[in-house]
Order: sequence, then structure tokens, then C-alpha cells
Amino acid sequence: MPPRRRPQFKPLPIADVLQKIMKKQGIPVAGASTSLRRVWSEAVGPQIAAQTLPEQIRRGVLSVKVASSVWMHQLQFLKKDIIQKFNSLYGEGTVEKLNFSIGEVPANHAENAAVVPLSTWVSFLKERDERLMAESLAAINDPELKDILQRVMIREISRRRFLQRRKGR
Repeated sequence: MPPRRRPQFKPLPIADVLQKIMKKQGIPVAGASTSLRRVWSEAVGPQIAAQTLPEQIRRGVLSVKVASSVWMHQLQFLKKDIIQKFNSLYGEGTVEKLNFSIGEVPANHAENAAVVPLSTWVSFLKERDERLMAESLAAINDPELKDILQRVMIREISRRRFLQRRKGR
């Protein structure tokens, strides 16, 4: 009978170990800034934001914790698009590279990011925008879906208008 193999354990990064200990002790853990999380969430969307946690930007590299290897693999294919979208929101040339690592992603962190109220975005709309939105949404019968689509449209149109105004200065 061959000798039994001992299970091999991968060492955890010390930062992850300390974070878990501090969390258990009730000590606040410093994380990514609220603005970084908010921009990340807007750049990647709610589904990806729920599975990831941006940590820091250092020397053009954005470090992001990912909940699982499956998500990390999928995000590898989206790197260029994510960098482009992130830089358009955070500032051109800020991020040149994304570094994904598997780690603990708190379940509700995406919800805790500062959300800009919808009333802020509405101020950028024009009459024509409102008319086109109403026409587009008229065929949708489900009130919940209609509300979600309206919020998405308002936000996207307003974001574009805001960026146009900012470039014009």
C-alpha cells in the first residue's frame, strides 16, 4: 500500500488573512475609495460589479479582486473593453492594465457604492430625448421592465450629454 499523501494547501496572501481577522474583530478595513467603486460599477455593469471588487490603481494598473476563477477567466476576454469604458468615466489614460486576482468579494459591496440620484441625470435631458424615450417605451407593457429601461435610457443619454459639455469647456 503506497504512503498517504498529505493534502497540499496553498498559502493565502497575508492581506486576505489580515482582512478576515480584522473583519472578525469588528475593525474597519480600508478598501477602495467610493469613487473608484462607483466608476468601476458603472463601467462594468451591476452583474460584473457584484462579482468583483476594485482595490487600487497604482502606476496605471487597476487591481481587482474577483469572486471565482470562472469570473476571472471571463473577464480576461473583456479587458480591453473594460479599460476603455473605465478610462472614459474615470479619466483618459488612468488605467493601462487590469490585474485580476481571486479573493473575497463582499456580497453587498456593489450596493454600497455611491449612487447618483436619477434627478441629477434628468437635468441633462432635452425635450427630444424625452419624446424619443416615451415612444420607445410605449410598446412595453410590464411596468417594472419599463421603469428599469427608462432609468437606463435617462442615465446613458444624460451621461453622454454631461461628457459632451465637459469636453466643450
